Amino acid sequence: MKIFFDTSVLLAGMIEAHPRHRVSFSWLKRAKAREFDWGVSAHTLAELYATMTAIPSRPRITPEIARQLLQENIEQEAQVIPLSNRDYFEVIKNMSKLNLFGAVIYDGLIAHGATKFGADHLLTLNHKDFSRLFPRKDSFLIIPS
Repeated sequence: MKIFFDTSVLLAGMIEAHPRHRVSFSWLKRAKAREFDWGVSAHTLAELYATMTAIPSRPRITPEIARQLLQENIEQEAQVIPLSNRDYFEVIKNMSKLNLFGAVIYDGLIAHGATKFGADHLLTLNHKDFSRLFPRKDSFLIIPS
């Protein structure tokens, strides 16, 4: 089985203070134990770094700690799926077809990465956002529980 991780699950899984940490961490732990093949979008790396270093946590997550978390939990463990220029234009085309606008483009990039990875499921805490991108494939989405 191939599972693609959304930024929301990775963030919750790596940040103990996150309200959904326990359920997200259990998926991250299973992924690192190689219970399934897992991937992330290259875009997710930047999104995670930006979010981790900006959230008002105590203690603060420094740029160095964020780098270490990404390296230990993703770089050495997951398959990172890059997106090409063509992929970006394909996502924009799909967003316009679905009449979606604004920040949903970032979910669109992750969804496209999941498709490119050949994922059986996309793991997310943002079911509502992703269900707009996969209106007929609700079983594709998994919410950690």
